[in-house]
Amino acid sequence: MMKMKEIHSCLELMAYIQEVGFLPLLDSGIAGYSAEDIVDEDNRYVVFPDGGWDWPLWKWKGPIVQEGNCVYGKFFAGKAGFISRAWWPDFCNYRRSRRPAPAEGSIEESILLTLQEHGSMITRELRAACGFTGPNLRTNKKQRGSALQEGGRPKGSMRSKFDGYITRLQMACRIVTEDFVYPRDKHNNEYGWGWALLTTPEQLLGHESLKCPRTPEESYQRLLAHFHTILPDASDRQIEKLIVY
Repeated sequence: MMKMKEIHSCLELMAYIQEVGFLPLLDSGIAGYSAEDIVDEDNRYVVFPDGGWDWPLWKWKGPIVQEGNCVYGKFFAGKAGFISRAWWPDFCNYRRSRRPAPAEGSIEESILLTLQEHGSMITRELRAACGFTGPNLRTNKKQRGSALQEGGRPKGSMRSKFDGYITRLQMACRIVTEDFVYPRDKHNNEYGWGWALLTTPEQLLGHESLKCPRTPEESYQRLLAHFHTILPDASDRQIEKLIVY
């Protein structure tokens, strides 16, 4: 990478995200290019003999997002990562040009309208509000017609199907993560992996933050040059996967 360094704290990671502009959370397929790769050993995932675990990096996601200088979501080939506020307008400009706004009456439009109405929701609440209930697609006639696979037969659980819509909307820069919500035990301590609190970038950042003075093609060229700078050893295919997919 442009500047490989070892990260020891949440504050250091925040600063590094601002420096590089784009940073996947976990394995990106490019050696050294993820938050997981650059944190020191004390902040990586560890399993204790009693079966418990600790993962400081995982816990940093919330404070980093709340700090407000970056955007978090599944932006990189369906994998989660951070984008600095400085680079968000160009990234959003290009991605939305490739993935137009959801069609009227589509499930994707219903998801976005529901988020706009409620402000922010964790996935399971959003899924229920959009009518994706029951063990599989056959159990929900309201959504069945719109959620058919090619060939006209429903496939997969309601949960996995809905998660697919959410991922595509994040890849299109139409849904982002506002924070993370954790369940609490009887002692009021947070536990578990937590749930992403989803919202739209318009609600999180404001409409002004999405405005870009460049055309989508100009944004693409700017992104391409930047990724070649921070990832000089990456192949064209690897960089295209980060920008386009």
